[in-house]
Amino acid sequence: MSQLLPFMLFAFVASITPGPTNVLVLGSSARHGVMATLPLVLGACLGAAGIVVAVGLGLGELLQQHPRVQWAMAWFGVLWLSYLAWRIFSSPPVALDDSAEQPGEKRLGLFAGAALQLINPKTWMMALAVVSVFAAPGPGQAMRVTLLAAVFLAISLPCLGCWALLGRGAARLFTSARAMTRFNQAMALLLLVSAWLGAPL
Repeated sequence: MSQLLPFMLFAFVASITPGPTNVLVLGSSARHGVMATLPLVLGACLGAAGIVVAVGLGLGELLQQHPRVQWAMAWFGVLWLSYLAWRIFSSPPVALDDSAEQPGEKRLGLFAGAALQLINPKTWMMALAVVSVFAAPGPGQAMRVTLLAAVFLAISLPCLGCWALLGRGAARLFTSARAMTRFNQAMALLLLVSAWLGAPL
């Protein structure tokens, strides 16, 4: 419990700083609105908390014993996020207004937000750091890991919520199709950079 305050600070920094999930939440909120983005926020936070639990209960030790698997997972995540960045960059221009979204347009929801964490290198590095620094092995480790995951969930939800609010605020600046295209391209490049910053060397 003496490490709870340092962990809360760690969780805040890990959740609020830019990463693939934050960029997707920002873009989704700008395009679809805050309420439509809440399932993505909830799914991402639940997925990240679930990975913390999984790593703390043995998956982290397994990955450390098999570094090639960890390396392959990280590169798969980087390549998938790069593909997603390209899809965002090349999306057709759409003017933002209060009308219905375009036919055939898909938005990321609860399941997609949770699944994204499985291929997000930042999430795995965060979970490994949580377990190695704040959840020392020994009696009661499962309880400590579960508590840390719950605290992380409670902190990450408002942090990602702030990114959703930021995206909706930015949407008011991009009311033309051309401006929205530029915004999408900027978000795609930011997503690409954030993915490759976590790429294994």
